[in-house]
Amino acid sequence: MPNRRAVLKGMGAATIVGSIAGCSGSEAGTDEPYVDGKIRFLMSPSEPQDRLRAQYTPIKERLNDHVDAVDTVEMQYADNYAATLSALDSGTGDIAETGPFAGALGVTSDNAEILLQRWGYGAWTYTSVIVTRPDTDIEDLTDLEDKTIGFADPLSASGSLYPLGMLKEAGLSVPDEPGTPAGADFTPQWSTHGQAFEALQAGTVDAAGVGYFIVADDEREGYVDGVEEVARDDGIPRAPVMVSPQLTDEEKSSIQTAFTEAPDDIYYGEDGEEGTEDDLWFSKVRPADKSTYQPVIDKANTLGYGADVFES
Repeated sequence: MPNRRAVLKGMGAATIVGSIAGCSGSEAGTDEPYVDGKIRFLMSPSEPQDRLRAQYTPIKERLNDHVDAVDTVEMQYADNYAATLSALDSGTGDIAETGPFAGALGVTSDNAEILLQRWGYGAWTYTSVIVTRPDTDIEDLTDLEDKTIGFADPLSASGSLYPLGMLKEAGLSVPDEPGTPAGADFTPQWSTHGQAFEALQAGTVDAAGVGYFIVADDEREGYVDGVEEVARDDGIPRAPVMVSPQLTDEEKSSIQTAFTEAPDDIYYGEDGEEGTEDDLWFSKVRPADKSTYQPVIDKANTLGYGADVFES
């Protein structure tokens, strides 16, 4: 087993806010779980850091109270999914809420293990869309050749992998790997779901490939003003909760149970009230593994993207 104090490896590993370093979990040569008494929980770059910290406060408290041998839970914000997977692989992160694409790549390369799937907005699956503004001349995907398209994180399923899959199926050449423009028939720009949407609104990109959740109207029955759909892909398995492969089976089981047996109010955010701004987007979880995310793995294989997209 690699040393739990190993330096973060892989693309973007150093971008984790707070420089997630030091020991967590079981170190080689000892049977004592969480030798430093800490769980490091990594939050994905899907929303601003302050908002995520408020949303995940009850989960932090739940883990702190219900996982054996843990004195404290540290919440860390990752600038990208690559950094999250590198931290889990090296053992400098213990648990992470991440996206389906990052999860699929993590398990296929043994950098991380999927523990749970999250349920939200009435389903275990969700939708990726490519959208534009009404004032453009873009009517279908072939019109995006030579255009500028905003995407979310390169390892986002709904904000990168699935939009690129739609573009490839329409006959356009896509990047040789997500995160770089080489090989594409268009100019890609990666950031976050929110930033890609803002760039579309500002007119600095011609279209955006994002999760439907970021451009949906309040009733989730259409789009916010100023957005028109070009294409969509449904049926993406909702995002996983992952753990470091360096945790023991006992540690993984105790974390899983802390989630699956938790009361509903762990999803209500810092204020403890349902229906307020700091509620989590998901409202329950279920045990999951690699097979749950096979559709995402298949999509990555179709595009020719493998674990090397987050390795240096």
